[in-house]
Amino acid sequence: MKNNKITQLFNIQHPIIQGGMIWVSGYKLASAVSNSGGLGLIGAGSMYPDVLREHIQKCKKATNKPFGVNVPMLYPQIDEIMKIIVEEGVKIVFTSAGNPKTWTAFLKEKGITVVHVVSSVKFALKAEAAGVDAVVCEGFEAGGHNGREETTTFTLIPMVKEQVKIPVIAAGGIGTGRGMLAAMVLGADGVQIGSRFAATLESSAHDNFKQTIVNVKDGDTQLTLKELAPVRLVKNKFFQEVQELYKQNPSVEQIKELLGRARAKRGMFEGDLDDGELEIGQIAGLIHEIKPAKQVLEEIIAEYNLVKESL
Repeated sequence: MKNNKITQLFNIQHPIIQGGMIWVSGYKLASAVSNSGGLGLIGAGSMYPDVLREHIQKCKKATNKPFGVNVPMLYPQIDEIMKIIVEEGVKIVFTSAGNPKTWTAFLKEKGITVVHVVSSVKFALKAEAAGVDAVVCEGFEAGGHNGREETTTFTLIPMVKEQVKIPVIAAGGIGTGRGMLAAMVLGADGVQIGSRFAATLESSAHDNFKQTIVNVKDGDTQLTLKELAPVRLVKNKFFQEVQELYKQNPSVEQIKELLGRARAKRGMFEGDLDDGELEIGQIAGLIHEIKPAKQVLEEIIAEYNLVKESL
């Protein structure tokens, strides 16, 4: 796909970006995806600054291909994170969960390509006005933290494409070649895939969580905790406790108290399937096997080409 806007923007072979997921996207996964012709992202959201620096340095040794870092704007030590990104010579940054105006100009001045994750046309236009190079348009099928609008990927992509001039990357509910082709037909220039790469050998997720992803069927995940920040979770014991609390019409403080700290780490990284927060997308119902990232990417591209040619 030599004439593709996304492959040209990042200097990669395939317009596939691996989502920068917390507790899942370390240097092993990012480098494996980059080495396979996609764009790997290190998920900075679950890393202390010194841990992120270590992952960036290891990623540089593991691949000579482009890779990036995903930075949630809500990160408490974001100044330090951005300083490390610049010092380590990272050339691609995906920002999310916050105002793109805050850091885009700073990063662009350093020669860094900036992409912002959005969940609506309004935020896509704001990101474009802030000077980002592309937007990831994420529908509410996606796992983890989500937009409040609950707009699906297949309605969001054409609506954003109609309004912005910069490249559009589709995310949320995409994990196959057919899904990728459908997104591209609707106007996406590339796709970002999270859940499918979470269930790979190189993912830093706990094996218990990887097996849960494989076991998930349609209807096994749901968006919840909307008073704090909407998040799509597997319906486990913790999820059921949240639902029971809602019956009592709780205050935000009570919800925060139940959530506590490090729930996502406990579930996704440490493998506590009962009391941990298990963030995964609806596409998990189509994930049936834990495979190497290279094989996943190759299968997606092969299916994409096969279906495209048959149309």
